[in-house]
Amino acid sequence: MREISFDRKSIKTRLITAFIVTSFLPIALVNIVSYYNTSRLVRQNVEGMTNANLEQTRVSLDVWLDSYEDILFQVYTDDDIVDLVDKINAGEDVANNRQMLRKTLRGLFYTKDYVKSISVITDSGELVFYDQLTASTTRTSWMDSISMSQAQLYRAISSDNKTHLIPTGKEVVFGSNSCYLFHIGHRIIDYRDVDKQCGVVLVSIDEALLEEICSTTENGLNFIVDSQGHLVSCAGSGEIGQAVFDKDAGEAQRRSAYQQIAMQTGLLGETELSIYSVHDEDTGWEIIRATNQEELIQALGQQQQLLGFITVLSLFAVLIIMLSQVSRMTGSIQRVVGTMRRAGKGDLSIRVAADKTRPTEIEVIAEEFNSMMDKLKKSVEIQKDAEIAALEAQINPHFLYNTLDTINWMAIDKDEYEISNMIGTLANILRYGISDSNGVVKIKDEVEWLKQYIFLQQTKLKNSFACHINVQPELMGLSIHKLLLQPFIENAILHGFEGVDRTHVLQMDMGREEDWIVIRIQDNGCGIPDEMVREMNEGIFRKTDNKNHIGMENAITRIHMYYGDSAEVRMESQLGQGTTVQIRIPVNKEREPSGETADTTRMKTLDTL
Repeated sequence: MREISFDRKSIKTRLITAFIVTSFLPIALVNIVSYYNTSRLVRQNVEGMTNANLEQTRVSLDVWLDSYEDILFQVYTDDDIVDLVDKINAGEDVANNRQMLRKTLRGLFYTKDYVKSISVITDSGELVFYDQLTASTTRTSWMDSISMSQAQLYRAISSDNKTHLIPTGKEVVFGSNSCYLFHIGHRIIDYRDVDKQCGVVLVSIDEALLEEICSTTENGLNFIVDSQGHLVSCAGSGEIGQAVFDKDAGEAQRRSAYQQIAMQTGLLGETELSIYSVHDEDTGWEIIRATNQEELIQALGQQQQLLGFITVLSLFAVLIIMLSQVSRMTGSIQRVVGTMRRAGKGDLSIRVAADKTRPTEIEVIAEEFNSMMDKLKKSVEIQKDAEIAALEAQINPHFLYNTLDTINWMAIDKDEYEISNMIGTLANILRYGISDSNGVVKIKDEVEWLKQYIFLQQTKLKNSFACHINVQPELMGLSIHKLLLQPFIENAILHGFEGVDRTHVLQMDMGREEDWIVIRIQDNGCGIPDEMVREMNEGIFRKTDNKNHIGMENAITRIHMYYGDSAEVRMESQLGQGTTVQIRIPVNKEREPSGETADTTRMKTLDTL
């Protein structure tokens, strides 16, 4: 009896020992590996989200700056402003013409928030401006805050047809008002003589716009540094406009400077910060994000402690309940863990083999693991295919844009600025049309694209027609599908004016009637026969005189695809008098802005350039 008792005790001891050796230690090892894998994955996710935040900030920066360039465009292409500048350059009634020019600038001043000054420097050296910070007409609030003199600034901007970006300078202080300003500038262009030097225009913008774009969060700080090492924008910093490192500084020196900037703000504490950055090609600026990951590390530690506590309790329960299953369970776990380890080394084809003797719980784990590996392998294959497709899709557009850019510079080298403008406009049109051609955009973006398209057509047809576009300001922020109106405009230009001797005029009006956006496109061209108009309104498009009207048919089909049967396209025409196309589409309530106006001024009539 004693021998039997001893044997039983020995078996129990061996089972307990086997359980501890074969279960506790592997599970503990799995927990440790899981902890480090979880830490790595969390850090990767944080890095991915941080990079996504930076990319979103970069895109927002480019979009906002493009919107402010619209003001610049209105000034440097305005014929009235060109005439006033010419008179000032000629010394003709300078005081009166200065006042008229200043009044014109004031009319454009409040079209955008954060604009603090609009200034014109004439070729004769006169400075005319409207400045929010100072009531003076002779001294701007910002000229002393930048490192260049007025003459240097004029030479730099007037040297080409690009938009120039002047980074944030010293703090501008006038009485109780103070702010930091950055500026965008462009050469004034007289399209009657594009080579003539008239002057330059600068729009001064409050740096607070950049702080809003950067949108500092509780555990992250975004700020901007230019290529020369000057701090362009940073919430809570007193070093804006100052050099924070030498322009020739290495990567280590730059990251050290970024750390110091973030810590000096006091927004993220005094601990070591993680630094991420992205370069914006359009501005040449570096957008930096500093994050505090101390809380994340502490949360991971607490999670590991909780996981360890739960593991100990689980092992104790299993020790009591499952002594009889230890040997078989241990073998099953070892096989499953072995398979997982091979998968962790990159073998995505590995699977847990079927085993009828395996406990149900371990079998479920094995099946879920096999299912997860199947999904992971499929996801990797899909991702590879998507990356290849994305690269292939980028090749042709990139080649086209690079080729147009090369031709553009060849035109500039030969002083062919009109050709350069046409090439630049064509590149913008192609980029807009190729990128997500079925996407939804703001009406103001679609109208701006139409203006560029019409500019090309006017240039191509030697200004043989005039075009007027009127859009109610409250519509500018509403949404519309891209490239929806261009086929109707093109049809009027290419076919509507055919054989008509009088002055060609194309008119587009866009307004809102209750929950409808109503668009009318009208020409004074040759008109369409009544029978053909009736057929088109019924959806019948016949080929006549080698014209198949496929563009119009496709455009109307797209409208009904996007907006359903609630959309309406009607045509009216009289032979010899012209044609009117009326389009009614519903307002997209989900995309309609609430509590704000999309734009504050009526869009000016687009006349022949």
